[in-house]
Amino acid sequence: MKRFQSKILRTYSIVIGLILASLGLVLGQLFPVFVDHSTAVLIDSKMKQISNFLVETELSDEEQANIKQLLNSTLEHQEIANEQNSLWLFLFFLLLVTFLIALFLGSNIFKKYAQPIEHLTETAMELARGNYRIRAFEDDFSGMSALSNSLNILARNLHDISVMRETEKERLKTLIENMGSALIMIDRNGLVTIVNRSFLEQLQISLENIDGKLFRKIGLPDQIEAFIDKLFLTESSYREQIKIKRNLHTYYKDAYGAPVIGEHGRWLGIVVVMHDITELVKLEQVRKDFVANVSHELKTPVTSIKGFSETLLYGAYKNEETLLSFLEIIHKESNRLQMLITDLLDLSKVEQVGYEVNLHEVKLQDVLNRCLEMSAHLLEEKEIELALSVEETVKVLGDSNRLMQIMMNLVTNAITYSPDHTTIHISIFKNEKYGIFHIQDEGIGISKKEIGRIFERFYRVDRARSRNSGGTGLGLAIVKHLVEAHHGLIEVDSEVGKGTCFTVYIPLVKS
Repeated sequence: MKRFQSKILRTYSIVIGLILASLGLVLGQLFPVFVDHSTAVLIDSKMKQISNFLVETELSDEEQANIKQLLNSTLEHQEIANEQNSLWLFLFFLLLVTFLIALFLGSNIFKKYAQPIEHLTETAMELARGNYRIRAFEDDFSGMSALSNSLNILARNLHDISVMRETEKERLKTLIENMGSALIMIDRNGLVTIVNRSFLEQLQISLENIDGKLFRKIGLPDQIEAFIDKLFLTESSYREQIKIKRNLHTYYKDAYGAPVIGEHGRWLGIVVVMHDITELVKLEQVRKDFVANVSHELKTPVTSIKGFSETLLYGAYKNEETLLSFLEIIHKESNRLQMLITDLLDLSKVEQVGYEVNLHEVKLQDVLNRCLEMSAHLLEEKEIELALSVEETVKVLGDSNRLMQIMMNLVTNAITYSPDHTTIHISIFKNEKYGIFHIQDEGIGISKKEIGRIFERFYRVDRARSRNSGGTGLGLAIVKHLVEAHHGLIEVDSEVGKGTCFTVYIPLVKS
């Protein structure tokens, strides 16, 4: 685009040129009259001088008349030619000088007033393009200071608004991206406009496959598509708990959807927020199972104690043999009840938030020796052999009583689930970070699908054998929490019919 100053100066030059050219033409038309008049006056003056001179001569009147006529015609032609040339030359230079002076004055005037206008125009164009940092030059001399000041105020206000919008946009983006719930926004045509990171991670979808596409073509689960369809049909807020199965796992989502309403009540689309409540559902199920299992576990010994005591009260106590047998059963069931209550109290304690163990230097070999002394009678009953591989220098940072509880649970389970005349392999060693307790039996084993549940409360792989052995089903749950309280790890490897291997990692004492 040509500069405003150049355009107006060119226009001004053309107008001045046309005016001066018109003036030249008008003056050119008046030249002959002016030339004739001035020539006649000049010739008359000169002819009077010549006539006076000829009177004084001795020439005849006829000769004087011929001479006057000849001189008059010669002077008239010569004077006319000279006058015309001089006037045309004078007129040309006069108009040229006038044009140059007018051009010079116009250029200075336009430079003074047109440049600020041009600068203000460029400033306004930059503001229209979104460059809110530009400012107009404020010049009181040009008379544009008020307009420049107003334009600068507008630029500053637009810049402040732009910064505020960018800040709010960044905050909103950060909020959407970092919120734990999954969010998706779909416009009125069904195109996905906004998704956050949680949505992509929870549904395992990449951004390239979702942004700007129809929600039906991005691989959403059928339940979520049905939920979105319901929102489009009803155009009102809706809430639903969605169950999704993927890769042999079940996930639960608490989905809430609502229409997005713009200005003047215009319907723009919908927004869906999904909270992952899988853990909450699992915890609720665990709570229900826990209540049911506790009730069942308590019911069995209480029923036995109640039944046998009633039998004794109704006269069975008179038979000494029957009395001793029933009392032995009541004693056994009360011990079982006491063990269950003790384990429940222990589990409740270790599951509390902030539970800590009394950490000090502990030699794993000493803990193992105490454990084997307490379980020796169980090994003898089933004639089970031990294969030990122990590093004597392994010292960990732990609570000796709680470590004893961990080992005793694992050793007792290994003995319980191992057939007679088998071997249990126990080893203690270390790596760079952990002291490691490794126990492997030759028992019934655990299937792959059950390994993930053996640390649940009251879960038993073989319910009949575990209950007959006096187990409460809480041992491994306690072990798991105690290992975590020591900031350690526990791993399980098992194969049905070949046995199970437990590996416990406890942090070493820092030297």
